[in-house]
Amino acid sequence: MSENYQVIVIGSGPAGYVAAIRCAQLGMKTACVEKWVDDKGAIKLGGTCLNVGCIPSKALLDSSHKYVEAKHDFDIHGISVGSIEMDVAKMLARKDKIVTQLTGGIGGLFKANGVDSIIGTGKVLANKQVEVTNAAGEQVIYQAENIIIAAGSVPVEIPPAPLIDDVVVDSTGALEFSEVPKRLGVIGAGVIGLELGSVWARLGAEVTVLEALDDFLPAADMAIAKETKKVLKKQGLDIRLGTRVTATEVVGKGKARTVNVEYSDAEGTKKESFDKLIVCVGRRPLSENLLAADCGVNLDERGFVFVNEQCQTDARDIYAVGDIVRGPMLAHKGSEEGVMVAERIAGKKTQINYDNIPGVIYTSPEIAWVGKNEQELKASGQDYNVGIFPFAASGRALAANETTGMVKIIADATTDRVLGCHIIGPSAADLVQQVVIAIEFGASSEDLALTVFSHPTLSEAVHEAALAVAGHAIHIPNRPARKKKK
Repeated sequence: MSENYQVIVIGSGPAGYVAAIRCAQLGMKTACVEKWVDDKGAIKLGGTCLNVGCIPSKALLDSSHKYVEAKHDFDIHGISVGSIEMDVAKMLARKDKIVTQLTGGIGGLFKANGVDSIIGTGKVLANKQVEVTNAAGEQVIYQAENIIIAAGSVPVEIPPAPLIDDVVVDSTGALEFSEVPKRLGVIGAGVIGLELGSVWARLGAEVTVLEALDDFLPAADMAIAKETKKVLKKQGLDIRLGTRVTATEVVGKGKARTVNVEYSDAEGTKKESFDKLIVCVGRRPLSENLLAADCGVNLDERGFVFVNEQCQTDARDIYAVGDIVRGPMLAHKGSEEGVMVAERIAGKKTQINYDNIPGVIYTSPEIAWVGKNEQELKASGQDYNVGIFPFAASGRALAANETTGMVKIIADATTDRVLGCHIIGPSAADLVQQVVIAIEFGASSEDLALTVFSHPTLSEAVHEAALAVAGHAIHIPNRPARKKKK
């Protein structure tokens, strides 16, 4: 038996490292177990998000966006430049530097807050013990008073498209292409597929997205999803819905290798050939070999750790947070769960409003939403009002040459309480946060409409959409008011 801890956290992603830091801040002796190490054997904190997910993908999205701006959009500003080229190796090096800086920063935060790092793979045993196995297969058992499971998730693999070297890859491999593929296939039109497809399309790849579902972005509001598909198609993404991949075959040798993809759609069986193929059909919880049979923690039918609304498992003093539990696989959702659990262990009554978690897709323009969408409200029979304001009518958006998209706010027809906000446009990820706060405090669309927004800003589009809910928008003609149900 090794050292005892008040709290042991398994996993150092956004859910785990935040939970560990907050536990330590609350005066608890805390350790965080992480199996990832670098090529020198040093611990790599940050989980999928910082190492091979949110952060590196956003670095590439930003670099590729600036490339497109320089190549196609500077001229409208009166800026003339010479030949524009992308140095892929330098772009990847910048991405790696950002990852190193942030993951190293977590190590600094652990040190500052007194969190111990333990290298190895964690497993929950009976009696609140954690078994940690290092790379050499050596095992050490730690005793905890409380355990927080934050083991995260991994990409889903599908039998028709097994991963093969750097030709058929998952989202991690798609961050490491050494050159721009001429033809790129993407299986899955979800958040990851659209973001990674956008990166390489901007750099010159011919991108084909194969999506098995008949609906595009079904989690988003239909009006936003429709606009998004139109915009991405204009940017060069060939999005094919209702296409199910049935087989793949890698042919050729060396750099001449390509992958033949067979898929079926409404017209029958078809084939395409790509230089690279990205498989991004979702993620699954990383729960294999995580729990001893007698530890008291249970999994649901999909492999998620079963928890209640406070992230408590079926075992006393054992919690689970982040991608390993129910709900959207979002870093910010996991982080807030980590804080909630830490504070509940400390005796506080912290809660999370799971109905008010924003979603974001970092394409260009960005897509963001929070709360209910129109199709959900129609299905429930709830009466509502809608206000829409296009960025084409925003002075700030016009000045920045970023006029694509809109802000859509939905409010209850009787109480006027804001029910949802859906945005496609510049800085959508940041703008939606204003409505997240409004929903959290139970604000009405009138509350937003009566709030003073600085001018000229993109956020004025949120203000005008709120005004439009009641037909009071100033800078666009107002739509006829919806008739309320009797």
